[in-house]
Amino acid sequence: MKKSKIGKTLPVPGMSQDDEVRLDEGNAVASASTLNLANHFLIAMPSMQDPIFGGTVVYICEHNDKGVLGVVINKPTDMTMEVLFERIDLKLADGLRTAVVNEPIMFGGPVQDDRGFVLHTPGARYSSSLTVTEDVAFTTSIDVLEAVANGDGPQRLLVSIGYAGWSPGQLEDEIGRNGWLTVGADAHVLFDLPIEERYNAAIKLLGIDPLMLASEAGHA
Repeated sequence: MKKSKIGKTLPVPGMSQDDEVRLDEGNAVASASTLNLANHFLIAMPSMQDPIFGGTVVYICEHNDKGVLGVVINKPTDMTMEVLFERIDLKLADGLRTAVVNEPIMFGGPVQDDRGFVLHTPGARYSSSLTVTEDVAFTTSIDVLEAVANGDGPQRLLVSIGYAGWSPGQLEDEIGRNGWLTVGADAHVLFDLPIEERYNAAIKLLGIDPLMLASEAGHA
């Protein structure tokens, strides 16, 4: 497959690349709703049986009157960074290979799961990017990975296939029915912790013992 040009949305080879994901710069902190969950973690309640979202932590990138956009941060796929870079015809600089070769690509959610999305620390400007906070940006263009391959990319990043989306009012309803816990996001949990530790670490941000939460769910 030919290498994608800078500015194109990040593809998953062999899949469709027709639609652009919406990024409304400036709306990450401005919502028509009284509940604004941008830069928050959604934590699936232990009782959630949904096969897609059960046991997940979702980082919310955008929340406004058009809905909610987030990325699951603790559900790895079988694809590694090395495989992804090979498939999009990007050669990693020699010094970077050991750092990223085995990093798994996350399953970010069921929406546009033929696309790649990147959460990363802000820095250089990319062609399709939303700065959520001073610690987190969300990019849908391949130039961020081209920068990584060249040794000029962000120091911390998480690459996902697909994202999670909710229509206006949908997520608020799910929260009201005790499907999710919410807490302000933490960049250390997002980027630095091992994947298997992120769920319990997100719960601990609420000051809750994960074992106690699981016990309560078991008696619900």
